[in-house]
Amino acid sequence: MEALFSSTIGVSIAEIGDKTQLLALFLAARFAQKNAIVAGMFVATLLNHLISSVIGVWLAHLISPDMMKWGVGVSFIVIGLWVLLPDKGGNPDSRWLKYGAFGAALTLFFLAEIGDKTQIATVLLAAKYQEMFWVLSGSVLGMLLVNVPVLYLGEMLLKKIPAKAMRISACVLFCFLGMLTVIGQGILLS
Repeated sequence: MEALFSSTIGVSIAEIGDKTQLLALFLAARFAQKNAIVAGMFVATLLNHLISSVIGVWLAHLISPDMMKWGVGVSFIVIGLWVLLPDKGGNPDSRWLKYGAFGAALTLFFLAEIGDKTQIATVLLAAKYQEMFWVLSGSVLGMLLVNVPVLYLGEMLLKKIPAKAMRISACVLFCFLGMLTVIGQGILLS
């Protein structure tokens, strides 16, 4: 259950202010079928983070526990610093919109997550815990907890959550967890 909790919290915090939130807002403005967007987002995140979890568990079997500790710890610190950089939303590729709410959400969310900090965090969490199911469940839950409200509450919600403060909080959390992992005192990551 620790892997589920850590994955949910870590991915949720990393996701705040991410480009996929802007994508959710864009899709909500474009399509009335919010449930179809949620379903597409869920399937895309599940597939993307399943691959990430498999890679993380695979890496954990290849690398010694001491090297894994250092790699995960330093990587968490790097992700912490990375979240300080606001994402450039850009315009989602409109060619995918012709596939409807579900198809557009599925395709655009899957593509947006490739190489994203939440995908990398999922790889690291799976490597740390070697519990693919719980890490995958937590990372998908974390993504949905942050992005689904954006679909239904839209701009009102984004105006009330100061993105800069959330990025700083996420940075501090990831750097703290990274340092605890490196020194072997992980609270959530031991």
